[in-house]
Amino acid sequence: MRRVGPGHVIGSISAGALALLLGLAGCALVPGSVTPVDEVEFTHELAIPPLAPSRVVDGTRVFSLTAQEGTTEFLPGVQTRTWGFDGPYLGPTLRAERGERVAVEVTNDLDEPTSVHWHGMHLPAAMDGGPHQEVEPGETWRPTWEIDQPAATLWYHPHPHGATEKHVYRGLAGMFLLDDDASRAADLPQEYGVDDVPVVVQDKVFDDAGQLELSDNGSEPGTLGGTVLANGTVGAYHEVTTEAVRLRLLNGSTARTYQLGFADREMDLVATDGGFLDAPVRLEQVRLAPGERAEVVVRMEPGETTRLHSFEADLGGVVVPFAMGGNDDFDVLELRAADRLAPSPEPAWAPSVHADADELREADVAVTREFELDDRHINGRTMDMGRIDETATVDATEVWQVRSIVPMPHTFHVHDVQFRVLTVDGDPPPPELAGPKDTVYLEPNRTYRLLMRFEDYTDPDVPYMFHCHMLLHEDEGMMGQFVVVEPGQQAGTVPEHDGGGGSHGSGQHEGSDAGGSGPDVAPGADAHQGHH
Repeated sequence: MRRVGPGHVIGSISAGALALLLGLAGCALVPGSVTPVDEVEFTHELAIPPLAPSRVVDGTRVFSLTAQEGTTEFLPGVQTRTWGFDGPYLGPTLRAERGERVAVEVTNDLDEPTSVHWHGMHLPAAMDGGPHQEVEPGETWRPTWEIDQPAATLWYHPHPHGATEKHVYRGLAGMFLLDDDASRAADLPQEYGVDDVPVVVQDKVFDDAGQLELSDNGSEPGTLGGTVLANGTVGAYHEVTTEAVRLRLLNGSTARTYQLGFADREMDLVATDGGFLDAPVRLEQVRLAPGERAEVVVRMEPGETTRLHSFEADLGGVVVPFAMGGNDDFDVLELRAADRLAPSPEPAWAPSVHADADELREADVAVTREFELDDRHINGRTMDMGRIDETATVDATEVWQVRSIVPMPHTFHVHDVQFRVLTVDGDPPPPELAGPKDTVYLEPNRTYRLLMRFEDYTDPDVPYMFHCHMLLHEDEGMMGQFVVVEPGQQAGTVPEHDGGGGSHGSGQHEGSDAGGSGPDVAPGADAHQGHH
C-alpha cells in the first residue's frame, strides 16, 4: 500500500477568526444563542419543485436549465430579489434512470459568470460543472454523460470560483433524482410531491428592506440566518394522504448544520447522500451539514399533525457552539395528516443487480492519502486553479484519511465519487454515516477514514475538486484539485481560465473553462472521457 501524506500544515486559526472565537469564549457562560431562528406560523403550503421536462434526442435525455434573476415573496407583501433556474428561486427537479445518457443545456441569463455542478454525480471531469466550467453571461453549456451509479437523491448548484456562496444563497439550487431497479421495486413511498417529497432546507437573513443579506463580519462558519425556508417557503405545511411519507432532505444552506427529527416520533432512515442503506435504521434525529442529504420515512395517524424540527445540533468539539448555531432549535415543516390515509408498506428493498459491482472493498485499497483541514487550508494550501494537488489512477481503490484540526465546523466533499466512512477515530461509523456519502461533517480533532474508488473516466488536464462545503470556507480557498489518469500516466496541465468574479476568492485563481462554454460543447468535451 502506498501512503500519500500532507505537506507543510498550518495548524492555526487565522488571527481574525481566533480573536472572534476567544471573544465569544469569554461569553461562553451566557445561555441561549447569538444566531436564533424566528418562530413562524405554518400557514403556507409547501412549494414542490416541478419535475423538469425533458426530450429524448438520438437516445439522449436532454434537459434545459436557465439561470435567471427574479423576485420572490418570502415575507408578506415584500418582493425579494432572487436568482433561480427556470424561475425566480431554486430550480426544477431533474430525474433520470441508471443506464440513461443525459445532457443538460445550461443557459446563463445572469449578468455574471456562473456554473452548475452536479453534486454527488459520477461523470467526466469536463462535465462536472466546477470552477473550470463556468458559463459566461448569455452563453449555453451542454454537458453530457451516462448515468452509472445507484439510485440516489443528488442535487445541483453553482460552483464558480470565489462566488459559490453568493450564487447558492441567492437561490440557484435544485435536486437531481436517480432511479434504478432497486428503487423502482422498493417498498417505499414513490409518488413525487405527494408521499415522496423533496425538502430543501435553507436559512436566510433579510435586511430592513426585505432583501437577502450575506454577512461579511468574519463570523464562523458563515452566514446563519434567522428565517428558515423549506423549498423556498417560510412556515410551510404539507398535506399527508398516506400512512407514511418519504422526505428527501437536503441541507441547501451555506453554513448552518441541522439536527433534524420529530419531537413526538422516530423515523426510518433509508438513504444517505449516495443511495440506500443496507436496511432501514430507526432513529430520532439525523445531523445534516451543508450539502448532505438523507431520505427518511415518517409514519402518521389519521388527523394528526407533527413538525419536522431542527434540534440543538451536535457540532462536536467546536469552540462556542452557541455562536455557530449549535444551540438553535426550531420547527422546519409541518405535516398534516388527512382524516383517512391510504396504506403504506414498511420500508424495504432488495439489492440492485449492480450491487456487487458497486461494492467498495477495503481489501482492494492500494493508496492511503492524508488530509488535514485548518482555518482555510487543506494540507497547508489554499486553492490554486492552476495546481493539481493529487493524482489518482483509474480503477484504484483508496482511503482518504481526513481530519479537521481546528475547533470550528468543517465538512469534506469529494467530487465524482461516493465514498464509505470506514471508521471515525478507529470506531465503526454511526448508522447515519454507514451509507454511501459524498459529503461528511468533520467533528474537530477526529479522524475519518473514507473508502472510495475512481472509475471510468480519465483526464490528466481537467481536475475534480475536494473541499469544505461550508461555502464561505470554500470561496476563501479551502479547496484542492485532483485528476484521474491511466496507469503510468502523469498529471497534465490545467487549461488557462479567465476566472470568475467572487468577493471571497483566494487571489490565486486564473480559472479554466475546460468543459467549454458556447452553444454546444458536448461533442468536443467527449475527448476528455478517457478510460470510459
